[in-house]
Amino acid sequence: MLSKVGQIMLYVHHQKEAVDFWTQKVGFSIISEESDGQGMRWIEVAPRKDAETSIVLHDKEFVAKMSPGINLDTPSIMFFTENLEQLHREFSSKQITVGQIVDTPSGKVFNFADPEENYFAVMERKS
Repeated sequence: MLSKVGQIMLYVHHQKEAVDFWTQKVGFSIISEESDGQGMRWIEVAPRKDAETSIVLHDKEFVAKMSPGINLDTPSIMFFTENLEQLHREFSSKQITVGQIVDTPSGKVFNFADPEENYFAVMERKS
């Protein structure tokens, strides 16, 4: 039986730029940086060091060469926040591309994009 989502693989063209985006703009922490010694490098980031789920940033071109059949598309990811309007203002002030806040039957939502124009969603969820 599966018990939780551990890591989400995100394949990017520019790892350094992706790490800077997730850490400096979004506010994630680097959990680990690994290399296989043969050119493959990956960086794990998460909202907190003790987060149950993290994002692992892989070099898209390198993975495509090593595993030609792998799906390199961006996963559809929904993040949660307790104060959506505040986060929307914060992301906007950091020059992150953000969409409008939308009311849905599940709650308020907006999307945002990383520098490679991968889009992600944020929903307000009170704990």
